[in-house]
Amino acid sequence: MRLLILSSGSKKTRSSFFALLVLIGMAGYLISAWKQPATTTGAPVYQGSGKEKNVALTFNVVWGEEYVPQILEALKKNNVPATFFIGGQWAEDFPALTRQIVQDGHEVGNHGYSHPHPDGISRSANLDEIKKTETAIDNSCGIKTKLFAPPYGERGDAVLKAAEDAGYQTILWSVDTIDWQRPEPSVIVKRVVEKAHNGAIVLMHPTAPTVHALPEIIGELKKEGYEMVKVSILLEGLKTE
Repeated sequence: MRLLILSSGSKKTRSSFFALLVLIGMAGYLISAWKQPATTTGAPVYQGSGKEKNVALTFNVVWGEEYVPQILEALKKNNVPATFFIGGQWAEDFPALTRQIVQDGHEVGNHGYSHPHPDGISRSANLDEIKKTETAIDNSCGIKTKLFAPPYGERGDAVLKAAEDAGYQTILWSVDTIDWQRPEPSVIVKRVVEKAHNGAIVLMHPTAPTVHALPEIIGELKKEGYEMVKVSILLEGLKTE
């Protein structure tokens, strides 16, 4: 190994050398940080990788149980998986439907227990909401959830840190159907199809217009060459970036 010996009389040379070392160190750190996966537990995920032509259909469920069987039927008929973020109280009230979602091969995530505004309650209260839902879903269908969709899409420090404390990945969305306003089915279809992109996470709810729009949404996305996958599959794609 050769050693670089600097002349003790050349202050300018020494300064330049150490400055170069600092720059090399900073460059190495930045490159390392850039290569890290896009998913860290605390930071919410809005979409998957842009490299794969896939889309995740998600349903936030704390009401609309009368429409869930029809949604499941449409998904089954078209052989499409989805991710259902379920409220804990709903899972307790409708354990059979919760089990049916799992039995049909879909993914289940945590949507809090009583659907409060997360940004209006403390970190410990948010943690309690998540933990109670975890227990409710486990009791209903024996599934341990690790994906969390905060109610109302709120993402303040309290709820994000609570999800991180509980070991959850927070999931939001990149395509919002705004179907809770119950527009015409054609409006819902248009919102999805026009805004669809590689790695999109599509947010829906169990409503009558959504039930009518879903078969056409699936058909149009397939026509455009999209594969519909679970959110966890999108996350796997992010880890390879």
